[in-house]
Amino acid sequence: MEIEDAVFIGREFFALALLLTTPVVAVSLIVGLLISIGQTVTSIQEQTLSFAPRIIAVVFVLMFLATWYLQTLQNYTAGMITQMVDLIR
Repeated sequence: MEIEDAVFIGREFFALALLLTTPVVAVSLIVGLLISIGQTVTSIQEQTLSFAPRIIAVVFVLMFLATWYLQTLQNYTAGMITQMVDLIR
């Protein structure tokens, strides 16, 4: 295995990790921002109030995107196995 192959595999891994975490982080950020705006408007300063809606929103996103996550991970794994076979040759 050459250094270029290792760099390529690492780059693909980190790109996939970024792709898979972006929807969850974005939804958590948006829900947290909306809750913070609501807390500011109503002058409620409870710090733990935003956790439950954020967790619920993240769970719904994970349930909604579960098939996409599984397909993406399956394609990545199949590609990695194919690359490993090609690198052995």
